[in-house]
Amino acid sequence: MGRTLLPTRMPERASSDRAVLDALLDEVLLAHVGLVLPEGPLVLPIGFARDGDRLIFHGSTGSRWLRVLASGVDACVTVTALEAIKVARSAFESGMRYRSACLFGRCTPLTGAEAAHALDLFTDRVLPGRTAEVRPSTRRERAATMVLAFPIGEWSVKTADGFPEDPAEDVAGDAWAGVVPLATGYGAPVPSPDLRDGIPVPPSVRALTGR
Repeated sequence: MGRTLLPTRMPERASSDRAVLDALLDEVLLAHVGLVLPEGPLVLPIGFARDGDRLIFHGSTGSRWLRVLASGVDACVTVTALEAIKVARSAFESGMRYRSACLFGRCTPLTGAEAAHALDLFTDRVLPGRTAEVRPSTRRERAATMVLAFPIGEWSVKTADGFPEDPAEDVAGDAWAGVVPLATGYGAPVPSPDLRDGIPVPPSVRALTGR
């Protein structure tokens, strides 16, 4: 289950419920990974999938920063779901509704059947059912891909919800206050220009877009 870390600022927004963390990790597709290189700190975005008590990353074996992660350096992974803008009666009290997590640990390289399973899991995480619709990866493609596992060990989750908390003197004023929800979704599939005629949109894409 790992160990929950309590934030020092606004600890009332923190949660020690692992289900809250898992729900966030299973919803968001993009994480940011921070590490320190010899020339200084680096933070990069990367797609990920949760596999039980670990996260799965993958990328090119030619990626220098992935190779650094594979060496076992300390890393921090952050994930955020932005849900709304809080519009307060003052700029000071305005803010955002969000859920965010920070995870701390070290990556471990995966190889062989374990790496192949992790890549299939990642593909079906983004497009459920897609691995059954496409050919298996070739030996050359697998050799060019690095797969890393990041344990869900030490972690911290914060949630900011509700409405602006304006002081009484501002509530008595004439400025509007409330919340503007942020909506995200998938649009209609756009076929590749070189797609042959007669190939329909596959079930995995139809399920994703609702079309």
